[in-house]
Amino acid sequence: MNWAKETPGKGEDSQTDTSFSDSSLFAHWGQELGPENQRVALKMFQYYGYNGYLSDRLSLDRPIPDLRPDGCRNLTYPLNLPQVSIVFIFVNEAFSVILRSIHSAINRTPSHLLKEIILVDDNSNNKELKEKLQDFVSETNSQHPGFIVLVRHTKQEGLIRSRVSGWRAATAPVVALFDAHVEFNVGWAEPILQRIQEDRTRIISPSFDNIKYDTFEIEEYPLSAQGFDWELWCRYLNPPKSWWHKGNKSAPIQSPALIGCFVVDRLYFEEIGLLDEGMEVYGGENVELGIR
Repeated sequence: MNWAKETPGKGEDSQTDTSFSDSSLFAHWGQELGPENQRVALKMFQYYGYNGYLSDRLSLDRPIPDLRPDGCRNLTYPLNLPQVSIVFIFVNEAFSVILRSIHSAINRTPSHLLKEIILVDDNSNNKELKEKLQDFVSETNSQHPGFIVLVRHTKQEGLIRSRVSGWRAATAPVVALFDAHVEFNVGWAEPILQRIQEDRTRIISPSFDNIKYDTFEIEEYPLSAQGFDWELWCRYLNPPKSWWHKGNKSAPIQSPALIGCFVVDRLYFEEIGLLDEGMEVYGGENVELGIR
């Protein structure tokens, strides 16, 4: 694998410390790797911020635990739900992580509900995201014409403008805006699409669990509301008392803001002004959209 030769800092290879005991990457993983493989894994970790070495060795269609509350598994949904366009935003993401996001979206979204997948590359310089990604898109579209749309920015626009680029390319009635390092679970789409069908002014953020950065194991997060603190940083909040009083863990939780990924009626999103494309700082959309 040529990853180490394709990433920034390649001129420093000869100076790389071969002692890895201080890296958090190897606290719970990788002790059995030889020094050279550890060096490559650590370099990838420093580049991506997660274990890209392990990601490249995991199945793109790996099983993940179904952590939904019990009540969710017994619900049924109408067949005439609106279709969704899934938008993935990325810059210099690991190729295998992007592919796993796409595979999980295809495998765990009913085919009649998933209209298309939009990939927004915010001017990545990672070589794997050039020819390899284009080849994957072309091969997929040869079997399912127009199913994957690849949008490439000629300069780095940032998170907000990238999401708006994805929205502009989408054509389904509902648009789901996600980072490209997620894995969808079974039954994620139907409750969201039903609630938007009932009220098109709802903007919905799915319930998230955690993919551990070092082992890629799934860690269950408690159900929570989403908000922000006095410094406007994203925060998970204990659900309000009104939600607890329902005694129904499958019920939606009203939140004063949203964190990261969200799903919205495509035309309603335009009516409220999309996101503020003048914003440059990561995370500000959770407050800006929540206030509106």
